[in-house]
Amino acid sequence: MKKERKDLNFIGHSKIFFGISLGIILIGIICNIIFGATLDIQFKGGTIVSYSFVGEIDDTQLKDAIQSATPEHQVSFTITKDIMNNTDEEQAYSVAIQFSGNDSVESDVISGITTALEEQFPDNHFEYKENSSVEAAMGLKFLLKCLTAVAIASVLMVIYVTIRFKRIGGLSAGVMALVALFHDVAMIYFMYVIFRMPIDSSFIAVVLMIIGYSLNDTIVIYDRVREERRLAGPKADIADVFNHSATAVMSRTIATSITTLVAIGTVYVVALIFNLTSVQAFALPMMIGIVSGCYSSLCIAGPLWVLWNKRGSKKAE
Repeated sequence: MKKERKDLNFIGHSKIFFGISLGIILIGIICNIIFGATLDIQFKGGTIVSYSFVGEIDDTQLKDAIQSATPEHQVSFTITKDIMNNTDEEQAYSVAIQFSGNDSVESDVISGITTALEEQFPDNHFEYKENSSVEAAMGLKFLLKCLTAVAIASVLMVIYVTIRFKRIGGLSAGVMALVALFHDVAMIYFMYVIFRMPIDSSFIAVVLMIIGYSLNDTIVIYDRVREERRLAGPKADIADVFNHSATAVMSRTIATSITTLVAIGTVYVVALIFNLTSVQAFALPMMIGIVSGCYSSLCIAGPLWVLWNKRGSKKAE
């Protein structure tokens, strides 16, 4: 195996990589214990009442007006810019008021909110749009179906890796790829916990996309390892083979990740400017997941695969 560049010692620094990941996971677990995960209404059940208005409004005043009209309910709200209905004179907005719980919101409660908003903010032209309800049982079923989809996708991907890379220990390659996927999912989940973002359908979409993105990086590395091991022969040290292969593909993997980060980062900045919360809730976890996927492929899945195969070789001897 001819070396054209100095190989980075990924295997020699594997304990550092594992320590970094375990440290982040530990911080995430502590935050999860302290804060807990917040489920969106579409998972935990509840009602969303939507209004449109124009002009700027103080969030605290809006909260007080809504809460005074609904003293028996615990509510939260989200304000987004309405780009489609925007005018040259005034900025249009939409506010989604969320009621958690199994009971549907009565029409007199909605009427009371409408009256309170119109009296408190007469110049903002509040207009009732719609309301939608989700039962807690239906939300739980939806969450379980989403998690099932993630589990099935993960298993199928591992089976694919196991079959494709059977010449370099297909089972070990598949299992360690699965470990890297769990690592990435944990990073995304803890990001939701730390930033107090509600877990909704965007979380499932991000997880599925990052699973595919991370696995693609891992497959690129495994493919290079398979080629280098064929050239080096069966007696070559597997750690050296991996270090050489990972160094060779690292620039490509990082460049791909940076390109994707720039694109999604641009989307996130635009979403911040226009206060598009749904886009922000998708773009920010995606950026975290891309960084985690690149890191786990190079520094988690590969070193674990090397340790597995080295341990298997010692047992065989």
